[in-house]
Amino acid sequence: MAKITVINQKKIEISVDLDDALTMIAEAGNNVNLYANEIVTIAEKMPEFQYTYFCFYAYDTAALFEKMLGIDPKQYLSFSLHAPDSFFYTLYGGMKMLSGIISQNRA
Repeated sequence: MAKITVINQKKIEISVDLDDALTMIAEAGNNVNLYANEIVTIAEKMPEFQYTYFCFYAYDTAALFEKMLGIDPKQYLSFSLHAPDSFFYTLYGGMKMLSGIISQNRA
């Protein structure tokens, strides 16, 4: 489960792990129509960021991330994200699989 540490009124630290990626994939899989654009964008853009440097806010793809966290990090001026590589690679695999389903349904 994601751990959020408030450093001060302007900054938080977020720590996530593999289970948090699975939570995001489950949420996306249960609500494919709601998150379709986000799923496809994450699947397309994560390789450009070498997976582990992906930023959820670079392409307006933070809804799943914020849903999993239960907070909106934008309420603070800055935050840092601590995540193992397995978080990003698992998330990518899930989003890639779901984007394939979306593509098939759109064809």
